[in-house]
Amino acid sequence: MNDVRQIHLYFYCRNIKTHEKRMKNDLFILPAYRIVNRLAIDQVAERARLISGLRAQHATIEPKYFYDELGCALYAAICQLDEYYPTRTERAIFQDSRGEIAEAVGLGGTFVDLGAGDCCKAMSWLPHLQPSRYLAVDIAGPTMETSLANMAPEFPEIEMVGLVTDFSVQLELPADLVNDRTTLFYPGSSIGNFTPENAVKFLRQMRRYASNGLLIGVDAKKEKARLDAAYADALGVTAAFNLNALRHINREIGSDFVESRWKHVGQYNELLGRIEMHLESIAAQQVNIDGVARKFAAGERIHSENSYKYSEAEFMAMLHEAGFANVHVWTNSQRAFWVFWAT
Repeated sequence: MNDVRQIHLYFYCRNIKTHEKRMKNDLFILPAYRIVNRLAIDQVAERARLISGLRAQHATIEPKYFYDELGCALYAAICQLDEYYPTRTERAIFQDSRGEIAEAVGLGGTFVDLGAGDCCKAMSWLPHLQPSRYLAVDIAGPTMETSLANMAPEFPEIEMVGLVTDFSVQLELPADLVNDRTTLFYPGSSIGNFTPENAVKFLRQMRRYASNGLLIGVDAKKEKARLDAAYADALGVTAAFNLNALRHINREIGSDFVESRWKHVGQYNELLGRIEMHLESIAAQQVNIDGVARKFAAGERIHSENSYKYSEAEFMAMLHEAGFANVHVWTNSQRAFWVFWAT
């Protein structure tokens, strides 16, 4: 049981009003879930890459450093903001087109939720698609595990599995967890965090496993003011999310970034068709990075994330380039967000 943890919850009760199955002597058995840990990280190489990025002339960090436990909670809060339209827009498209999408996807098989997080987006699909297995995939194991523990009693007929892995470089799904009818689900326009070239590479990797098809959400290009507001909200939740990466980095490499000396910058680069997130130094300062002082000038930035936006035709072409032959798309009246089904 090195990397697989099976959690069984047993309750003796005569009046539980949930989905458990009654056994002899009024014993109820809540459905189990399991966590498969495939997070094979070369700690030395990861540390070296992080340090190299921070010491570079144009400093960078990888977006995965957003997602410690606090970062996951902050991202969930971002999704509730008035300015952050992608989550509610995608949800509305799902709701409005639920029947058509469910008919296209079909019933049964394995439903793979990439970047599952709190699993809430996938959970709304489970009653409609009725998969035999739900496979949640994320680097944030504790958040995913909590979600599966809450979901398992609600869906006792579905095998619940969590796969802890980092698929940002290479998507690898264990052969025993996918079958000949596997649907991949990648909502929230997370594909925008890849450069277009790397997005096509990742789509090819997904095509390898998507024997049934790929259901993916993609943010559309739109006016700069709306995009800027979505990534620099008035409450400062996105700023806290970005700045929290510095706290995470301090724990990882023992650096001494002080969040109050930095500010969040999120804005749309119309030329490149992407949101760019940065951490900007408020004043000239010096930071200890692995025992070496790194000076940052006032106004100097650390690039923390991109989020590319696509026209319908642009992303359709990327899906075809990745090997998907048949593509269907749903959107809203403003054409502000795309939901693609590709096979």
